[in-house]
Amino acid sequence: MKDPRFPELTQRQINTLKAYGSTESFDTETVTIALGDTQYDFFVVLRGTLTIAGANSDDVIVKHHKNQFSGDSSMLSHRASQFVAKAKAGTTLLRISPARLKEAITKHSDISDVLLNAFLLRQEAVLSNYTGGIKLVGSGNSKATYTIRDFMDKNHIWYTFLDIDTSQEAKELLAHFSLKEEALPILMNGEASVCKQPTLEQLARYTGVLMDFEDKVFDLLIIGAGPSGLAASVYAASEGLSVVTIDSNAPGGQAGKSSKIENYLGFPTGISGNDLANRAYVQAQKFGCNISIPHKAEKIQHTGDHFMLCATNGKVIKSKALMAATGANYSQLPLTDIEQYEGSGVYYSATGMNASSCKDEIVGVVGGGNSAGQAALFLAAHAKEVHVILRGGDLGAKMSDYLVQRIEASENVYVQLYTEVTELRGDHHLESVILTKRGEGKSEKAITNLFTFIGAKPCTEWLEDLVATDEKGFICTGPGIAEEDLYTCEIYGNRKPQSLETSIPGFFAVGDVRKGSVKRVASAVGEGSMAISQVHQFLGELNAKSS
Repeated sequence: MKDPRFPELTQRQINTLKAYGSTESFDTETVTIALGDTQYDFFVVLRGTLTIAGANSDDVIVKHHKNQFSGDSSMLSHRASQFVAKAKAGTTLLRISPARLKEAITKHSDISDVLLNAFLLRQEAVLSNYTGGIKLVGSGNSKATYTIRDFMDKNHIWYTFLDIDTSQEAKELLAHFSLKEEALPILMNGEASVCKQPTLEQLARYTGVLMDFEDKVFDLLIIGAGPSGLAASVYAASEGLSVVTIDSNAPGGQAGKSSKIENYLGFPTGISGNDLANRAYVQAQKFGCNISIPHKAEKIQHTGDHFMLCATNGKVIKSKALMAATGANYSQLPLTDIEQYEGSGVYYSATGMNASSCKDEIVGVVGGGNSAGQAALFLAAHAKEVHVILRGGDLGAKMSDYLVQRIEASENVYVQLYTEVTELRGDHHLESVILTKRGEGKSEKAITNLFTFIGAKPCTEWLEDLVATDEKGFICTGPGIAEEDLYTCEIYGNRKPQSLETSIPGFFAVGDVRKGSVKRVASAVGEGSMAISQVHQFLGELNAKSS
């Protein structure tokens, strides 16, 4: 049985692809993709062998033969290559640039299906089954190290973590590069490249996740790559609009933090929020959407004809229409010392990275929504005990019934009603928490990993009162916006705001950041998709106005 990760193209498909590239032959062994390349080509083997290896060229991952092809989903973005490709002597390859490959994928569905399916399977296999990629050296108890690991996990960046507290290899690498532990965390991509104490922006540039944009006015700028922002990205790009999507952390938003979503249409066995977001991320790029992470909105200006976004990295993006899909973040527990435990015992999402540290431990999950329920059930497969801590008295008040039933049926999940976390204890890592239960007082529990999913706060600080919001900061949309809050202009002189349009025409809000939104993945996807028809109407009005 053939491996679906490494299919063969038909001769007809290869003939089609030849129109998008050029043929090259190699008399000697030649490196066609070097480690760290951010602009590298796609290859189809016409004759001979193309070998793919990790940073150590002896670690061969696969050998591509006749009619097989190179690449994974990184081909659709500007991510740095984490592999070395070598054409053996006597090999003939079809070389296609990334831009031309996107054209071929867009125009030829049969080729698109084969390539994208293989790309996603390869990425999944590399992240799950192979040791390699960028080396991250740091402490498992360091907040800075955890932040980097969390970013790389959520952005599907291939890496190996070496914990200086337990790994002899980590200590040897520090000695080899004459570095002290004060320099941690450090990133290594091959022997020659070392980056000490990187910021997320440096990490993103180092891996090619962060990109720059040409200086032009785009049709649409989408701020936020959660389910609503990604849905809008896919529909806008597939309908021919020039689109830029930015996010401050990773694709997925709040849904990306869900370990398993089982009530989303079309996935009867469930899908993790991270996987769903990654597929949508690849899908948007397939249609030509420009996505950059971490690219955080800092300030927005409305000139009357277009919007200008100033980002935290000093870059300015201009667009005719703008869509806020920034969602909401979970709030910190109201404890004075909580920041010292973030990344070393206190977390705001439950991912595979957390699972290993929870093995045979006592774990706490604070919150009563679906994200809390999904996290509790996911962690229960690894932890000794999971305690769901709820300030109220009804687990089913905000949580879907299927999750409530599973929690109640689980042998190692315990629900603590009318209970709050009032104190955290531990030297370098969380060792225990103090729980206060209404009517019963305080008790200490040896909880070493605490996951909090409470008090979602809208991410609208960058707006600076540009559009109308409610008292909690959620963005107001639709005909119900007060007349005095509407922007005075010809468009709003002729009509009311569309259902997802804000107090400024051409400025839309979708998903959790919008007042009155339904906090479900399907609803967010629906809003992002529906908003594009409203964007088209606005752009038509804008064009008519300027003509």
